[in-house]
Amino acid sequence: MRDATNDDQVTSRESDALRSATFAEKQVPSAPEPGQDQPFHQPMYGEETRALSAQWRVFARFATGVAVLTAPVFFLVLYRALGWSAVAAGLVAALAVFAFRGLMDMVSRWLIPYPSLFGDDDRLRESDIVSRRRAWFWRSWFRRIWILGVLYLVLALITFVVHAANGDTGITSALAAPGSWIGDQIARPENRTNLVITALTLPLILVFNVIILLGPLLYAGIKQINAFEPGDADWGVRMADVRGQAEPKEEIRRIVGLWQAGDEFERAGGKRERGVLFLGPPGTGKTMLAKAIASGFNCPFVSVPGSAFAQTFIGVDVILVMWLSWRARRLARKWGGQCIVFIDEIDAVGMRRASLGGAYATPAGQPSLHDLCFFGPYGSINPSGDLVVETEEWRKRMFAARAPGLQPLYSAPVQRLADAIRNTVFPGVGGTMGQGGLQQLLVSMDGVSTPSLTRRLLVNRLNTWLDATYVIPPRIRNIRLRLPAARPRREQLYFIGACNAPLESLDPALTRPGRMGRHVEFRTPNRHDRSDIFDLYLGKVAHDPELDSEGRRDELARITMGHSPAMIEQVCSLALTNAHHKGRQAFEWRDLVEAITVVEAGIESGFKYGDDEARAIAIHEAGHAVTGHLYMKGHTSTRLTIKPRGDSGGHHMMQRIDERMFKWRHERFADLVWSLGAIAAERVFYNENGNGVAGDISGATASAAMMVGVNGMPPEIPDLRDRFATEAEAQVAERRLMRRFERIGNQIMNRASMGSALHGDPVAAVLSDPTKRTMVAELLGQAYLTAYWFVRHNREATERVADALQERREIFGDDVLSLLDSVHLAIPQIDPLDEANWPRI
Repeated sequence: MRDATNDDQVTSRESDALRSATFAEKQVPSAPEPGQDQPFHQPMYGEETRALSAQWRVFARFATGVAVLTAPVFFLVLYRALGWSAVAAGLVAALAVFAFRGLMDMVSRWLIPYPSLFGDDDRLRESDIVSRRRAWFWRSWFRRIWILGVLYLVLALITFVVHAANGDTGITSALAAPGSWIGDQIARPENRTNLVITALTLPLILVFNVIILLGPLLYAGIKQINAFEPGDADWGVRMADVRGQAEPKEEIRRIVGLWQAGDEFERAGGKRERGVLFLGPPGTGKTMLAKAIASGFNCPFVSVPGSAFAQTFIGVDVILVMWLSWRARRLARKWGGQCIVFIDEIDAVGMRRASLGGAYATPAGQPSLHDLCFFGPYGSINPSGDLVVETEEWRKRMFAARAPGLQPLYSAPVQRLADAIRNTVFPGVGGTMGQGGLQQLLVSMDGVSTPSLTRRLLVNRLNTWLDATYVIPPRIRNIRLRLPAARPRREQLYFIGACNAPLESLDPALTRPGRMGRHVEFRTPNRHDRSDIFDLYLGKVAHDPELDSEGRRDELARITMGHSPAMIEQVCSLALTNAHHKGRQAFEWRDLVEAITVVEAGIESGFKYGDDEARAIAIHEAGHAVTGHLYMKGHTSTRLTIKPRGDSGGHHMMQRIDERMFKWRHERFADLVWSLGAIAAERVFYNENGNGVAGDISGATASAAMMVGVNGMPPEIPDLRDRFATEAEAQVAERRLMRRFERIGNQIMNRASMGSALHGDPVAAVLSDPTKRTMVAELLGQAYLTAYWFVRHNREATERVADALQERREIFGDDVLSLLDSVHLAIPQIDPLDEANWPRI
């Protein structure tokens, strides 16, 4: 019997190895003389080892020859002496030859390390792969034989001890006893039947137990993985239906274009993005854009919520991710090799593994008034809820506040039972909030181009068996006699993730290039975006043509502050409902206004103020409106109402005309004047104030503390040098004036909770410092007196605004602006040194 390796090729390689070894020996320098420096020896890269390995192969062939020569004798022993059949004896004799050759390979690999083949030709490396595969195959089988032999000897030893106790010390019978017993058991037909039944039943019992334990959890998770083939579902969403997000739409067009027809791009050396991450507050259109991609990209679409991976037991989330990948690849193979996987709320599974992050928040290092003051359904800056101003930061917080929390996967009783099982019956096997699923998801993103596991196992096992037989050579000349390496799968999976949390809170391994390295930011809709959204939804419902004018569309965008696309769609639908209820086929402006208030705050409670209280609330809100209209430059009023909504008896809403990131000191001071305009109006009209100003004072105190302690905006000292003969007299007058501001500010300042509505820093820290608190009091005094002097100067105009508000109860958009413009408000010139200008409080 011959060795499978081609003789000519082996002889050539052995000769080359011996020549290399001889050359290496010539290159080794002679030993240095005593006292000389020791030379530095370069590594030999295994030439000697390679030569010795070649000699071992020659020895192994001689050993194989000996085994082949003795194989007929072994065959005759099995066939003649033991009475085996010719087929069985032949197979065992052949296996004995193979096993002996494998044993020789194992011994050679134990005594001689594998040579380094770095830089050698492919044929030599291929021969090394074959030898390593043979050694692994026979090493694993000899290990099994060794374990079985040890177990057999243990049984024989036990038998010998039992027999020795009975006076029988026969070693031969003890060694034969386990084999005889096993042979007797197999010889009985009923035992063979029971053995087969047991071998088939045990795995089934194990599978059924796993299904009983994890089946309901797996089923609940798999039910959340929804797969749609082209033509199965039509979401009715096109790219043109995604409004208010022009930049994300354009970015997605480029990405999807490469997904669909990126072959030329890859041939040019580029690499298509495998994943894209949608970032932004909830309700900004991320899911809608994903549906538009699914509708326009004619390929399968698989969607799953991130919460599906937050399972009760460790490993269930991993199985779900594996199922998701299998399902997506199967659909991709069916439909041309491409499939989109959309993971909504991916932050539920993709949070940092070191520490879970929080919700959408202001970046670190940029403290904001809204960190301390954000109240009620409108995001008011004061606890009473009657001062609302729209900014980009305000919109982010509004959208984040509307975001639903992580919903449980199952009903409350089932969830409680699962928690009890996890915490008591099976300690240590509880879920990991999807972190195992995250790791498996990362593997799936990296492994979309790897060969299939079935193909790899088939190729590996078959080639290993062929090598281990020593019969079939790896190749005959240029013809390979092994299965070729498994090729990577051709299907492409593209991942889209939608996330409400900030990018910093997600695991970097998920957001790095190659996975979800393309990030698309979705902003909250501003006034222009809302106008674009209204163009879409108004075009789908019957409405008064007067609403199509540019002025009305802009007014609609202004009065729907903080509305998401879904809210705008609901407003249009509800407005049409109101019109049909009243017998009209198309809705009008008043229907839209009514729908806006219902969508924002629900149906009006029906509570009505008494005349005196309605008048006081109207004066209160008019004070906010008139001061904000003149002092808050760059803002426009959008709503003025005394209808009770929640805990607020009324409110005044304003909107920043141009989006900006920063504010100047005079703009922050104008915010204080606006906040204290209501208490000033009550003082002017009633010579006292009610408890409705408590929220205004709290918000103003927090804002003033932020100005002084965070933004470096102290109160300005009036310049009185032109009023006095000497500068010293002017300075004395200025200090006296600032102390009067301070005294009034101290009377107004909220200190019930250290000035902070949330009982925390930075407001409490600022007000605990005497110097800073003095500055805060001075700011509040200046702002209050500015508002007081303004309302007193415009008393008649303020009263007219209050009259109109008391009569109409709610005024929107252009009507508010027209009312405030019609009363001709003016900023007075006040002499702070005139005692008649100072109120007594």
